[in-house]
Parts: sequence; structure tokens; C-alpha cells
Amino acid sequence: MSSTSQKHKEFVAEPMGEKPVMALAGIGEVLGKRLEEKGFDKAYVVLGQFLVLKKDEELFRDWLKDTCGANVKQQGDCYGCLKEWCDAFL
Repeated sequence: MSSTSQKHKEFVAEPMGEKPVMALAGIGEVLGKRLEEKGFDKAYVVLGQFLVLKKDEELFRDWLKDTCGANVKQQGDCYGCLKEWCDAFL
């Protein structure tokens, strides 16, 4: 896997709490707004979907693409961020 961004490192370094959806690696302003419009306003709500999909990379990537139009890099960044967070905190 490629090196992780500063955003990724900051996200996985601590509990999620009430972080906004745009705190997730791979989710910027445009994708964040699209997710918010569909009810995914907090990072923990996206985590819930990640867990509903049983942490399956392909299913999560497809969901993210279909829900907010994330490209392959954005999908991978967000998946990696949530997976690492789960490995550390669940």
C-alpha cells in the first residue's frame, strides 16, 4: 500500500468521537458535501456503513463510488483509513 497522508495519520491516531466526515482520508469538501446530503455527516456514520459491509474492501469501495462518486484513489484512502482505525480501536 502507498504511504499514508497526514490526514490519515491524524485520523487513526485517536478515537473518532464527533469528527466530521471530511476528517476521513480521501474525503474532501466535494465528496464530504455529497455524503452529508445523503445523511453521512459524521465519520462514525461512514464507519457504520463500513461495518455493515463487514469491512469488505470491494463492497465499501463500490458503496463509496455509488454514494458520492469517489475515484479509485479516494476509495482506497478512505478504506485504508477506516481499516487501520478499526484495527487500532475495535
